Formats: sequence, structure tokens, C-alpha cells
Amino acid sequence: MDFKPILKEQRSELEAKERSEGFVPRDMAALAERYLKSPNILAVLGVRRAGKSVFSYMLAARRPFGYVNFLDERLAGIRTDELDTLLRNMYELHGDIGWIVLDEIQDIPKWELFAARLRTSKRVIVTGSNSKLLSGELGNRLTGRHLDIVLHPFSFREYLACRRAPAPDSPTTRELADIVKALEAYLDEGGFPEVQRLGKPVLRVIYEDIITKDVLARHRIDNPAQLRALARFLVSNCGNETSYARLSKSLGIKHVSTVSNWISFLEESFLIMKLERFDFKLKKQFLAPKKIYCVDSGLLGVVGFSSSDNRGALLENAVASELWRRREPSGQEIYYWKDHRQNEVDFVVKRKNRVTQLIQVTYAGSKGDLRERETRGLLEGSKALRCDDLKIITWNYEGAEKTEGKTIKCAPLWKWLLEPTAGGAR
Repeated sequence: MDFKPILKEQRSELEAKERSEGFVPRDMAALAERYLKSPNILAVLGVRRAGKSVFSYMLAARRPFGYVNFLDERLAGIRTDELDTLLRNMYELHGDIGWIVLDEIQDIPKWELFAARLRTSKRVIVTGSNSKLLSGELGNRLTGRHLDIVLHPFSFREYLACRRAPAPDSPTTRELADIVKALEAYLDEGGFPEVQRLGKPVLRVIYEDIITKDVLARHRIDNPAQLRALARFLVSNCGNETSYARLSKSLGIKHVSTVSNWISFLEESFLIMKLERFDFKLKKQFLAPKKIYCVDSGLLGVVGFSSSDNRGALLENAVASELWRRREPSGQEIYYWKDHRQNEVDFVVKRKNRVTQLIQVTYAGSKGDLRERETRGLLEGSKALRCDDLKIITWNYEGAEKTEGKTIKCAPLWKWLLEPTAGGAR
């Protein structure tokens, strides 16, 4: 089969899209470039419609490269032995290419052997929407010969760039008002790139595609109605403690192990993030209730029941998703904490063997809006976890509270979201 017409058309479509719409530089680009300094395989993973195809194209576009998107229906059923023909067609079209993008290749049998052969002389980028399927296959075949990054929907900085809005370090009063207005829109509609072109209704389509294609079809779920109910419940109750046994009973799912498996499938699709309760004893951590957050705040108002009316829940989910986004370049782990007196810390940041920061989130607009619950949780958490970096992320209050020999720094959400990250974003 001659694949050249398909390859030319796919490439032309991306180039035309870049000319007409422009592509937003992504925060993870610097890290990806470092990973690809020498011939290697980079696996770009992430939730469906986060922009992995465009991101991969942007990484390779400044060099001689080949690109193929295997979701194209004309490539359905392509055989392993036809991949060499496809590669030869790339050479015929583009000459001596040094970079190759294999977009959504995971359904091609033995694709990882093809990628392994290419990596000896080329920089290879593969993409996929399932963490276990793609990185698992690469891990089995290519131990130590590939690197993964996770691409999320737009960060707030990327969202501002998409809207061509400034993000100054020290905004004027007018600029700050514009930033806060943009933040309200960001919390409402989220960061999926397509929403900027097609509006919020596309979020329902994205959610349905994740559930149908990345969970139900991939794992052959025999009771789709119950899985849908579980997914909707979790997205509707982001930030609330829950247990597998409680979910099993509430939703009428017969086995607790089924709940556990289904939540793992939703995690693998990058729809949700599960937070464990931090404890120095791993057994207690394993048995404690979990907290679930959603990859994108826009989905809360579209899929959830009441979260769209709860500003505090939206703020907390935005912080969770940003911590999730920062986790990879920084190597940090994220937990929550609670003691037997119900003192609680929303987010515990851990690096290696040390707790490095404790974060509370509250919809506070002034010092007077801060509640004793937030400060008490941080103070008790500080003593229990031996951490003095204490932060409260607010809606628009900034300051420092000194109490019981500790300093608690308060930062507005917009400012915290625009902080430089370990991935190189500014």
C-alpha cells in the first residue's frame, strides 16, 4: 500500500491549523527537549484531547521529521509488516528525517519493536491516552531506553497565552482585574484546547470519549451503567474523602475489588487523580479513605451535580490539577493529611523522604475570611509532619500570618498558578 497520500494530508492539516490558529507553547516543552537531546523514545501520555498531537508536532517541526497519526480510519488494520513501507514513504516525502512522531500507535501489534529499532538512530515520539498501556508496553520491551511525560490540559499560564492575554509578574490594577476575570473563566470552562474553539459543549463529548473509548471499550466492562455512575459520582464529589467499601455500598457495585479496579482504569485514562492520606506507616496509608480530583475543572460543571456552584471545590480541584501537572518535572508526591481530632491539610507535598510543603485552599477574599480550621490544620500538620513551609491558597488575599511561632503565607490562586515551575515555564 502507498501511504504517501495519507501522510501528506495529515501533515498538511497540521501545518494549515498552525497557520490559521497558531499553537500555544506548552510548559512541558523544555523538559521534553531535554529528554530528546540524543536518539531516544519519548512517550507523550495524557488525557484524551489534551493536545498531545500538536505538542509532538511542535517538538519535531523545526527539524526534518516524519509524522503519522494512527487514529486515521484509513490506517485501521495496518499490519506490523507494513510499518516499514510507511517508513519508506516518509523518507520519500521528507528525505533524511531524524525525528519521527508516531501518534496514537498503541493499537498496532508489536509497534514497540518498530519503535525500538528506530530509536537507535532517531528521536522517536509516541503518544497515547492510557498510562498503563503505552508506558507499560515500552517498559516491558525497552527498559531504560525511553522517557515519559504527561501532558495535561492547558495550565492557567497556557490558557492566558491561548487568549493572547498578558501574564506579568507585577500586574497593574487593570491587568490584575483582567487576570482575575480570566481565572474565573478558566475555572468555569477548564483548559482543554478544543474548548477555546468550540465552547463548553465540547466538554461533554470529551468526557464521553474518555469513558467510552479509554475505559469501557479498552477494558471490556460488563456493566457500563455502574461504571458511568461511579465516574460521575467521583467527578461530582472531588475533594471529599471516600472509601472503596463506601462506594461499593452507595452505588450497588457488588464487589469492592470491582470499585478498586474501575478507579484504576479511570486513573489510567488520566480522568482522575487519587490522593492517599499521608501516614508514615504505609499500612495505615493504604487502609485510609482516599480523595479524588478531576484532571480539569471544566468537567466539574459539565459532569458533576453541584461542584459548579461550590467555588471552594473549584479552587481546590484547580490546585490539585496544578500540583498533578507539576509533579513530573519536580519529582514531588502529593497526599492529604488528617489526624484523629479531624485536623486536616488539603495537600501534603513530599519530595524523596521529606515533607516539603503543606497547602490549604480556601475561597477567602480577605484576612477576615480565613477560618480557624485552615490555620489549625496547618499548625497541627506542621508538628506531626515536621514541615515549616505552610501555605494557604486563597481567592485574592495575600499576606503572612504569624501564630504559635509559625509563619503561614497566603497567596491568591492566580499568583500561585503563574509561579515558575521546575519544568521551565515562565
